[in-house]
Amino acid sequence: MERAGKLARQCLEVGGAAIKPGVTTEEIDRIVHQECLSNGAYPSPLNYHGFPKSCCTSVNEVICHGIPDARPLQSGDIVNLDVTVFKDGVHGDCSEMFVVGEETDTASQELIQVTYDCWLKAMEFCRPGRAYSDIGGIIEEYVSARGFSTVRAFCGHGIGSVFHTNPNVLHYKNSEPNGKMEPGHTFTIEPMICAGTQKHVTWPDKWTAATKDGGRTAQFEHTLLIEENGVRPLTGKREGDRVQWWEERSEVHKGIWTGSFD
Repeated sequence: MERAGKLARQCLEVGGAAIKPGVTTEEIDRIVHQECLSNGAYPSPLNYHGFPKSCCTSVNEVICHGIPDARPLQSGDIVNLDVTVFKDGVHGDCSEMFVVGEETDTASQELIQVTYDCWLKAMEFCRPGRAYSDIGGIIEEYVSARGFSTVRAFCGHGIGSVFHTNPNVLHYKNSEPNGKMEPGHTFTIEPMICAGTQKHVTWPDKWTAATKDGGRTAQFEHTLLIEENGVRPLTGKREGDRVQWWEERSEVHKGIWTGSFD
């Protein structure tokens, strides 16, 4: 799981570095695909229940599962790049936001910052013995107080030899009996936060989920490991990886987050 997580991060960083005005998401997909294969792994999304590409690129109003295509990215766009690799019999899954060009509008900046910070707060909660169902309340309470909404139709998940497995990690207040965290558990937290409604429509491609009102949305994701005294991101950034402005401005943790321990 550590090797798969590190490679997922490597592919995400290489793909993210190519996100610039005029570049298509198909080109990003090609880069991620090649990086994955050249490191002895397989891109988990490719042909997963018919998904046609090697990564997901969700732009602006797309909540998740955006299929890379021929539309050139434009300055001010915001993009979630979601990468999963299958290496040595297990999956590593992560996603991050990217701003196309020098900057985006103030509302989009706030959306990204709130999404990042609620994600950090949820991850820092994780410890052995704590309930998975409590994660959602942390996220919803944080974002709703700031005027945003959290998507209910999609969730985080257990991960290992199976891409998506138990427990379901819901990103809104709930009392689902999804069990408690124990050392050795690996799972994702990946809140999808919307500027407007959290309700979605599915495009005719049967994959792309976009906000019903066309409002922008943001997401971050790590594959996490519960350890005896805390939690560690197996898809965490490495020394030398790019530090984004939302990491520098975070009110929860400034700089690269490497886990939370007692």
